[in-house]
Amino acid sequence: MAATGVFPSSYQNPNLQFPKPLSSSAVVIIKAPSTKTKKHSTNSIRCEITSTNNWTVEPDPPVHFFNNNNSPEHLPVRMASESAVKKVCLFYCAETKELAQKVAAESDGIELRSITWRKFADGFPNIFIPNAHAIRGRHVAFLASFNSPSVIFEQLSVIYALPKLFIASFTLVLPFFPTGTSERMEDEGDVATAFTLARALSNIPISMGGPTSLVIYDIHALQERFYFGDNILPCFESGIPLLKTRLQQLPDSDNITIAFPDDGAWKRFHKQLQHFPTIVCAKVREGDQRIVRIKEGDPKGRHVVIVDDLVQSGGTLIECQKVLAAHGAAKISAYVTHGIFPNRSWERFGSDKGAGNPEQGLTYFWITDSCPTTVRDVMHNPPFEVLSLAGSIATTLQIN
Repeated sequence: MAATGVFPSSYQNPNLQFPKPLSSSAVVIIKAPSTKTKKHSTNSIRCEITSTNNWTVEPDPPVHFFNNNNSPEHLPVRMASESAVKKVCLFYCAETKELAQKVAAESDGIELRSITWRKFADGFPNIFIPNAHAIRGRHVAFLASFNSPSVIFEQLSVIYALPKLFIASFTLVLPFFPTGTSERMEDEGDVATAFTLARALSNIPISMGGPTSLVIYDIHALQERFYFGDNILPCFESGIPLLKTRLQQLPDSDNITIAFPDDGAWKRFHKQLQHFPTIVCAKVREGDQRIVRIKEGDPKGRHVVIVDDLVQSGGTLIECQKVLAAHGAAKISAYVTHGIFPNRSWERFGSDKGAGNPEQGLTYFWITDSCPTTVRDVMHNPPFEVLSLAGSIATTLQIN
């Protein structure tokens, strides 16, 4: 350890080291040469040592040590040390149990805590938080999955209850914001359910540490960040760093081109992927059909990776695959942060089996584990490969 900024410049000595071991509380008197420019010379400094690991002493200048916890005449010595790991109690719902275990494995500072999820005879939730007194004064987080409307109410009940248990702070991790695609009114009478959910989350009770931190990955519409009220602190993260790391591991990493299926995907992600050549596609109408065309960029001979925030039916991605293959792409892969795939629509995507036949299928289809039910469906089914958010979530919990 090194002492920092406590001695006057006239007494600094770069060769000074302190002996070991010392008691946890000691006072140091450092003999210094007197000065003739002052009437009263100063020949010692008294300071308190609060930590003394791995210190040794050199004889020049003379240093005397003695214990004196009550001495008022001392200057504090501040020493650089490793910052303590933030201890977090992480709760989770049934759907996110596997992801929560991966998050806890990423950091010694994360402790998993379970919740008893039961139902009454009428089907309404009957929930119990075991040993609730033990989390008083602790940092608490909840890993949620609103994968269907039927589980939102029971999880909201827990989310509203935890901050009231006298906890130091509360963080809600909701990797996928499910109503993100319903963010605006196009006709009178349309209900923007994204705004409704944002209002519900904005009214989470304040904990002892202040407003709740809300962590969301790649929210669908960028303007939705303004839907949340002042009683919550939204933290918007991205899964793109996981993709970039994976692309660097590919044998043809120097031949990657990123394709965006529309202008919206380009606006969202191009700054994070700006060091790659890019292709921008656009959807146009021809009669009753929507056809994808290349707006700019050239896929010829390249391993093209289509990037978007989410996929549902997969129709747009398949049309992109077709047009890119027709324009000479050597390989085609895809990445989405949120693989929703209702009605098992993931089955529409085949694998090229490493043969480099982009007309037949994808080389890779990367998704994250933001939608746990999808992960269980596509696991071990080429071309799908899951990039886990666990490390990113563990890091985020340390700063929220």
